[in-house]
Amino acid sequence: MFYGVLDIETKRSAQEVGGWQLANKMGISCAVLYNSATKAYETYLDNQIEELLAVMFRMELIVGFNIKRFDYRVLSGYIKTDYKKLPTLDLLEHVHQRLGYRLSLDHLGEITLGTPKSANGLQALLWWKEGKIDEIIEYCKKDVQLTKDLYEYGKENGYVLFQNKAKQVVRLPVSW
Repeated sequence: MFYGVLDIETKRSAQEVGGWQLANKMGISCAVLYNSATKAYETYLDNQIEELLAVMFRMELIVGFNIKRFDYRVLSGYIKTDYKKLPTLDLLEHVHQRLGYRLSLDHLGEITLGTPKSANGLQALLWWKEGKIDEIIEYCKKDVQLTKDLYEYGKENGYVLFQNKAKQVVRLPVSW
């Protein structure tokens, strides 16, 4: 199957634009798309969003973590299209439907794979203000790799792991 894994980093925070409902005003500092056909991590800057979408619309599946509630909303500030037409697997949405609450990518990555996130979105915003685009790209790429690895683990094993409120490691069945 020809699929991609997407993550986007922004130029501005929710607070700076007036709230999460205005994610389309956050701006894109970079987007990284893992392309399963080439097995490459492709980087796109804010002036290359049309190219990114052209690749995405050719894929059989786009995988992301909170992609529907965040990444697609940010993208909508650049190009108005029906993102619902993209065949999308949102890992966070899947987890939330199963558990009734959300878990972070950092939590799932650390408990399932032993790999926590390398930084966080607030650090990426600081890097943007400091002009450190290479650091943002590397961080975004690592998030894409973590999301890809989590997706592949769940696909191969039929579950991911999380730590419940009683601090027990529990299997969460997944069907992606």
